[in-house]
Amino acid sequence: MDINKRLGNYLSLVKFSHTIFALPFAIIGFFLATQHFGYTFSWIKLLLVLVCMVLARSAAMAFNRYADRDIDERNPRTAQREIPSGVISADDARFFVIVNSMLFMITTYFINNLCFLLSPIALLVILGYSYTKRFTSLCHFVLGLGLALAPVGAFVAVSETFHLLPILFGFVVLFWVSGFDIIYALQDEGFDKSQDLYSIPTILGKERALRLSNVLHFGCALILLIVGIIAPFDGWYWLGAIIFIALLYYQHTLVTPNDLSKVNLAFFTTNGIASVVFAVFVLAELFL
Repeated sequence: MDINKRLGNYLSLVKFSHTIFALPFAIIGFFLATQHFGYTFSWIKLLLVLVCMVLARSAAMAFNRYADRDIDERNPRTAQREIPSGVISADDARFFVIVNSMLFMITTYFINNLCFLLSPIALLVILGYSYTKRFTSLCHFVLGLGLALAPVGAFVAVSETFHLLPILFGFVVLFWVSGFDIIYALQDEGFDKSQDLYSIPTILGKERALRLSNVLHFGCALILLIVGIIAPFDGWYWLGAIIFIALLYYQHTLVTPNDLSKVNLAFFTTNGIASVVFAVFVLAELFL
């Protein structure tokens, strides 16, 4: 197989473009440590953090596809994914997960001792998520927790300690991701019920699931306001927070219980733009 095509298949397997959800918050966590708290900046450490993000995200997504391969094959919406369609074998996907997980832990070793010691816990969360929908409707929150590690982990990479502000940014990600994953899960409500899989839509129905997503995103907005007050941040941060919150509101105007045609627009496009724009304004706050 042509190497470019093979690379494209693996990038598709891990949905590399979705790295844009958590990566901006990792960058926020990193520069929060160096610019706001005065820890020493290092290009090498920044590179190591970015490498960790890519490796962890790749391992998590590939493992999700590996763990769900039989489920994906039965679901008409996902039957053409790389493993059920035969583009990538299950054995190759598993090997890919192992390699990325090992490289992730090795990379954390070169960051600092605390990151290395916590790396197995991080892997447990991000890989373990793939099995949660088999026994709990709280699976959306486990996914949110996995991505919430990004700002906290990046801050720890620089400071080798914990602080309230990056943890609050982690809660922003937790509420944000959990809320939009509930929206995404609306597409599979009927299928999940037929397969005895768990999700918020399967237990609450579409209408109440959307309401819960609204509540979570309201909580996300509230934490953003608390962060701005505690820091305290000035104009650039508040402008970024307003835009982020506006985009949260906008995605809820795209989806209704009776019209899921714009779920992908709400899930991918809007959230991708929201995370990048917010990070740009936070960095402007930290540097300007």
